[in-house]
Amino acid sequence: MSKFKNWKDVKKELKFTPQEEEEMKLEKELIEATISVRKKSKLTQRALSEKSGVIQPSIAKIESFTRSPQATTLIKLLYPMGYTIRVVPLKEIKKLK
Repeated sequence: MSKFKNWKDVKKELKFTPQEEEEMKLEKELIEATISVRKKSKLTQRALSEKSGVIQPSIAKIESFTRSPQATTLIKLLYPMGYTIRVVPLKEIKKLK
């Protein structure tokens, strides 16, 4: 049986820094946005694979949060759907929320 009761216990044990927590949050938001764009584009993972050149199993692993995507992979996925990644100051992002 696991010594952890819940995510808070796991999080305490892993001792993430505030910066690491923010990085994970930003990565999660990027992946969620990519999934949203794919669905809005009415594309299956297989169809996106054909358009982007990224194999479908990799897309599945990214979308299930079991693999961290590289920036080049995100660009390959987003570009055929008419999107890209933009670098913006964090303070601008926080204003939007």
